[in-house]
Amino acid sequence: MKYVLLTAAMAAGIATTAPAQDITLGRFFGACEDAGTDTTTSAGEACIIQSIINAADAELDGISINTLPTDWGNYYDQVKAAYAGGTPPDVHVMHRHRVPEFAGLGALAEISGELEAAGIDASDWSSAALDAVSFNGGIYGVPMDFHANLWHVNMDLMAAAGLVADGKPVLPSSPQELMAQAQQFKDATGQDYLAADFAQFPIGVRVVLALMWQQNANIFTDDGSATINTDAGQNAVTAITQLFDAELANPQLNYADSQQAFLNGEAGILVNGTWVVDFYTAEAAKEDVGLDNYYVADFPTLFDTGATWADSHIWAIPSSLDGDKRAAALKVLAFINDHNIDWARTGHMSVRTSVVESEAYQSLPHRDEYTGTAAIARDTPPSERYGAIQDVLNRELQAIWLTDKPVGDALADAEIEVQDLLDH
Repeated sequence: MKYVLLTAAMAAGIATTAPAQDITLGRFFGACEDAGTDTTTSAGEACIIQSIINAADAELDGISINTLPTDWGNYYDQVKAAYAGGTPPDVHVMHRHRVPEFAGLGALAEISGELEAAGIDASDWSSAALDAVSFNGGIYGVPMDFHANLWHVNMDLMAAAGLVADGKPVLPSSPQELMAQAQQFKDATGQDYLAADFAQFPIGVRVVLALMWQQNANIFTDDGSATINTDAGQNAVTAITQLFDAELANPQLNYADSQQAFLNGEAGILVNGTWVVDFYTAEAAKEDVGLDNYYVADFPTLFDTGATWADSHIWAIPSSLDGDKRAAALKVLAFINDHNIDWARTGHMSVRTSVVESEAYQSLPHRDEYTGTAAIARDTPPSERYGAIQDVLNRELQAIWLTDKPVGDALADAEIEVQDLLDH
């Protein structure tokens, strides 16, 4: 399209005044070598987002987009270093929980007054989505999704263990039921009941957070007091460690290994996010994959109140961006916002009301199996230090699971470090 338009302009003798804009874009989600530009057929997070970016590069006149190579594990360190060096990406993705940190430092552009001119209808965002990109009364990005932890279920193994009723998995409603069902599952199948990444990324932190929220507790209060070494914290961690102690789950699995165990048919439940629903659906359809009968369930309520960890991916631009470059970056944000239904195919929940109400969205695979997740989605109170707090929790919880550090010692050490972060 760009070639056609340029040729037409030259033939007509029309001089273009707006210079071409090269936009750098930073993202995680992994690599996709051949995403193409068809946003309707790509599959999996990495290829879907890259196909949207490729389509924007092809279709937005006068804008070229260069996706920067980034590593998921060090993504925020790389972005912070780029900001510190004065060379941040012109457009980059980030999580909702990082907005107070980046916006609080003045790094992100406040764009509430520019959305309409860029073709972005903020009134189509849900109130929760608007909240996800808001900080001190301003809008600092464009939301792309809600994502949350789910229970991904191997229905064949659950049926073999007698844990299927009326076509749905039988899930526990207390820590005691969790242990009983896990043992019943192990006795019947010989496989681990539950798998998750407890050794690498903070999936385990998110599980413990959910179980604390289910007890109407949190890791810190709104006024900045750490509340980790509590009965609720002990109960949440113990609900998980009891599975390890009874050899009903393996704490040594990292992210890739836990996924592979589930896909190989070596675990009944995998705790992972909304971002893999379409990927596991595709894998379950393959003959050489151990997972055949796939189901997705809301995170079960083991204590008093339903809750599961949730966050949002958003897209932002640096506050230093101005002029034609800023206008071009906003067009890229608008293009991504327009393709929210394509991104929702990953399994993420859409942030746009018009998309949620569409037939295309409501007919996506497995969506009717985790409709309760939106109602129980929770997150921590906003904090400019949440990234560092999460790192502390991940390190201390892994010390419990991987090196047998006493639960009380780990939670006490975590509380001291988190309080120090909250105080400074």
